[in-house]
Amino acid sequence: MRSNRAYQACTRCIMDTTADSSITFNATGVCHHCRRYDEMWSTRVIRGEAGKAALDTLVSKIKAAGVGKEYDCIIGVSGGVDSTYVAYLVKKLGLRPLAVHLDNGWNSELAVKNIERVLNTLGIDLFTYVIDWEEFRDLQVAFLKASTPDGEIPSDHAIFSVLWREAASRGIKYIISGMNFTTESIYVPEWAYGHSDWRYIKDVHKKFGGQRIRTYPHFSLLYLLYVNLFHRIRTVSILNYIDYDKNEVMRVLTEVLGWQYYGGKHHESVYTRFYQGYFLPKKFGIDKRFGHLSDLINAGQMTREAALREMQLPPYPETQQAEDLEYVSKKLGLKGGAFNEIMALPCKTFRDYKNSFDLVNSLKSIANRLRGMGLYPK
Repeated sequence: MRSNRAYQACTRCIMDTTADSSITFNATGVCHHCRRYDEMWSTRVIRGEAGKAALDTLVSKIKAAGVGKEYDCIIGVSGGVDSTYVAYLVKKLGLRPLAVHLDNGWNSELAVKNIERVLNTLGIDLFTYVIDWEEFRDLQVAFLKASTPDGEIPSDHAIFSVLWREAASRGIKYIISGMNFTTESIYVPEWAYGHSDWRYIKDVHKKFGGQRIRTYPHFSLLYLLYVNLFHRIRTVSILNYIDYDKNEVMRVLTEVLGWQYYGGKHHESVYTRFYQGYFLPKKFGIDKRFGHLSDLINAGQMTREAALREMQLPPYPETQQAEDLEYVSKKLGLKGGAFNEIMALPCKTFRDYKNSFDLVNSLKSIANRLRGMGLYPK
């Protein structure tokens, strides 16, 4: 979010006061995101021989829990780098995954081809949940009218809901996530909040939605506790158990699976490409590349100088931005000057609506403590 503070940039990564208005620095100029990275590393990542041993133990548990069932784990697939490598890795480890995909109406043609090519090559079955477009469109427009930078929340929340409900209904105990702390650690609540906060989503829709939600897949925090404690379903970030190098992973996917790169982080979705590359920077002054590239710096996979050079480029080609603006406005039914009116609304945050922020953060802290004690998967 835009800040009135005197400008300062981290001496280690590229996060600065324009990217995060609440950023803090220590005496040597290192930001709190880098310090958090160092502090949480040991609780989230385990590498080398120790990582291999821990992963072998985990795989044995997953196989044992899946005895007698058609599948022993569920993986979410989007056609992107991380989820595609998870598909490759779990098959390499001898697991029997069911791939689950949420079709929210925004898949790029390349993403669809990547999913089909990769899963066919690996011999993985696919379950696709096709969301009700009119309900989903109404919810997406509601978030745009709410004027918060959280417009991706309707997709993320639905994805998690579908994964957990499929696991519970099929008796599968493990969901293998593509999240990895190495390249996805920076957390700025003002950039996006609400992935697991149904109270927040409901309040936004109540104020700005135009139709009832009947089929949209959702969950409450109570349901989340239910699937964890009663069904004992565990979400495992399996990439935290290996030496995860983004460039090497992309090389493997391209050469072994015929996967094709789509031009930017999460650009496998047309809406995500537009939202992160056009809407967020122009309306909120938020450029998520600050976080994405800073994570790569902390991981030792990019230099600070290279990241700064990349930040001089537009988020993605401006000709494509113009095409996406026309396509997204039409698809969402924002005719005439409706989209420009949304762009002109005063900027707000999730704190302007009902939410469960404190409770969500408490649950995350508990999960991280359990990880540190070895009582919950990385």
